[in-house]
Amino acid sequence: MNINLLHIETATKSCSVAVSVNGQVKSVVETISDGYIHGEKLTLFIEQALEKAQLSTDDLHAVSLSSGPGSYTGLRIGCSTAKGICFAKNIPMIAINSLQCIALATAKDFPSCHLVAMIDARRMEAFTQVFCGSVEPLSEIEATIFDENTFTEYEPFVATGDGAKKLKELWSQRNVIFAEKNYSTAESQAQTAYEKYLAKDFEDLAYFEPFYLKDFVAKKSKKEN
Repeated sequence: MNINLLHIETATKSCSVAVSVNGQVKSVVETISDGYIHGEKLTLFIEQALEKAQLSTDDLHAVSLSSGPGSYTGLRIGCSTAKGICFAKNIPMIAINSLQCIALATAKDFPSCHLVAMIDARRMEAFTQVFCGSVEPLSEIEATIFDENTFTEYEPFVATGDGAKKLKELWSQRNVIFAEKNYSTAESQAQTAYEKYLAKDFEDLAYFEPFYLKDFVAKKSKKEN
C-alpha cells in the first residue's frame, strides 16, 4: 500500500507545502516572503500540491509539519491547518523540529559537514541547533546571541537557514560555508516523516502545541579558550 503524506512548513518566511508517496516527493508548492503570508497562501498551496500529485485529502495517511521553533504566527497557522485536516480525515499528525527541517534541506548538498541551522530572531540573535552530516543533533535547540567566536568548536561547518545571512561579514575570516539554500522547505520532511509514520511516531492532536521557544532566554555560546 502506498503511504501518502502531506508536509507543511510555516515556521519561517517560507510558506511551503509538499506531497510525498512512500517518502518520495511528488509535488512542491512554495514561496518566500518577508511579509509572512502563510495565512493567505497555505490553504491554496495545499490544494495545488495535492492536485499536482493527483491526490486529495481523502487519500492522505498523515500530515507532517515543521513544529518549531520559529515564527509564532506561522507556527500557529501551520499547526491549526494540520490539525484541521487530521481531525477531519481521522489521520495522524507528525511533528519535525524546524531546525532539523533546515538541516535536512541542506544535508543533501553537504553530506559530510557539520550543519548549524539558524532561524532568524532579531538583531544578532537566532534559534539554533547543530547537526552532523547525517542530521543527528549535536546540540540542544537554543536561542543564541552571536559573536565572532560562536560555534568555533564545530568548525568547519555550514551555516544555513535565514539566520545565517547576517553572519557573513562577522564570520568572514572563519572556516564557515554559507549555504545558498538558506530556507526551510516542506519537501525536506518527506523521508523523515515517512520513517516516523512507519514507526507510528505520532502527536496527540488534542494536546500538541508548536515549540515556540518563547520561554527561552537568548544566550551566547561558549567561546574557545
